[in-house]
Amino acid sequence: MQLKPKTTIPAGPRTADIQIPKREFRGAWIQTVFQEEYAKMTPVEMQRDFIRKLDFLKKCGINAIIFQVRPEADAWYASKYEPWSRFLTGKQGKAPSPMWDPLDFMIRECHKRNMELHAWLNPYRASASNGESIFASNHLYRKEPWRFIKYGDLIVFDPGIPDNRKFICKVIKDIVSRYDVDAIHFDDYFYPYPVKGTPFPDDASFRKYGLKAGWKENQRNDWRRDNVDRLIYEIKQTLLDTKPWVRFGISPFGIYRNKASTPDGSGSDTNGLQNYDDLYADVIKWVRSGWIDYCMPQVYWEIGHKLADYTTLVHWWDRNAYDRHLYIGQNVKRTMDMKELQEKMEMTRGLKHISGNCFWPANEILRNTGGIADQLRTNYHRYPSLIPAYTRMNQEPPAEIRNLTLKKTQVGYVLEWSAAMNQHNPNDAEYFVIYRVPEGAPLDITDPRNIVGTTRDTSFEIIYRNGTRSYMYGVTAVNRYHNESLIKQWRKVRI
Repeated sequence: MQLKPKTTIPAGPRTADIQIPKREFRGAWIQTVFQEEYAKMTPVEMQRDFIRKLDFLKKCGINAIIFQVRPEADAWYASKYEPWSRFLTGKQGKAPSPMWDPLDFMIRECHKRNMELHAWLNPYRASASNGESIFASNHLYRKEPWRFIKYGDLIVFDPGIPDNRKFICKVIKDIVSRYDVDAIHFDDYFYPYPVKGTPFPDDASFRKYGLKAGWKENQRNDWRRDNVDRLIYEIKQTLLDTKPWVRFGISPFGIYRNKASTPDGSGSDTNGLQNYDDLYADVIKWVRSGWIDYCMPQVYWEIGHKLADYTTLVHWWDRNAYDRHLYIGQNVKRTMDMKELQEKMEMTRGLKHISGNCFWPANEILRNTGGIADQLRTNYHRYPSLIPAYTRMNQEPPAEIRNLTLKKTQVGYVLEWSAAMNQHNPNDAEYFVIYRVPEGAPLDITDPRNIVGTTRDTSFEIIYRNGTRSYMYGVTAVNRYHNESLIKQWRKVRI
């Protein structure tokens, strides 16, 4: 993982100096589950709403959108295997009218703004609350109900059935094959959150698959973890076989294990629900083994929380990053209610292995809850930031841009250039970074203050000001792994 150059900028009112890195993941989750407003919109209204949201989030410095495309084994895209989502059209299986594809639309609109699109899937969940009544006739539950388990208010795929892993991998392969997603993203829903006094009813699959494979009854929890391990491993292999540049990220519950639950005391000094023991999600194993490309724990508590202190957890995840990409999931409302944004941003930016944040949910930024949008736009995200480079996946930078030219227009100038670009070659240029340095100053591309924009086009408009200052403009190419080229050509502009 590349180190992150930083620069100190003057802060806003009553805010200390802010360290802004050149490379930082700045994500926001756009959820669709239980978002009833979409089903009341026409396709045109929904598209306008998404454009409004993306424009606003872009102004707030967000560079990656986590978009929920499969909340209940359904689809916010034209799926070959699962029905249209009820949260899209009001009834599961009902297609949009007139027909359109929200995932395709969001990918194109995100990329137009040079934002990433991470397709967010809930792997096992089939019904979030309303039971069997929601299922369309073509839902897998209608065809093979024995593959599912009812638990509390949920209906979920039985993780112990190998064919369910194959089906989930088939769904992901379909998405990745047909859509230009930047990543596949899972949240914290693996085995369901425990229902007090109600054991998870997987006796049938344990007898059929666990016992026959040699697992003992007292090893059932280990067998459950092995089921999830296999799913994560097989999904990573599916991505490598399909489009190896598409990343795989997990956003787990914020506690891996409590110290009291670990014989060696390696867990965090917390006392809450645990990924390993309660959700059977061995996230650290996935990180250590390289089965996931980024980990984004949901550290949604406040600083000083009695059972799950934010500071304790963020430091614990930093110590257990295994040199993989680590971003922190931030709860916007709780953070702003407690007036902790400054301290949390400074903490994550100050720790060695953390290279970004993701904000839950995007709606709170859109509402400017507690002034979060204002703070991101004017302080913490004041300058554009590149996604951290995934050098463990690939270290090769793209070729430098060629033929940098400058043309005068009625309102200023246009920079134009050429570059090797091929959607099927992840080492070629995917987007470009435009740098502006005052004439006579060092031509420093590590300083984010020198970034004036990013684009997926091969041109960039420079607006004329008053013609009193001269600047040097240069352009780098960045590939799908976010490796950046050098600059060999600079052009002088007086604006």
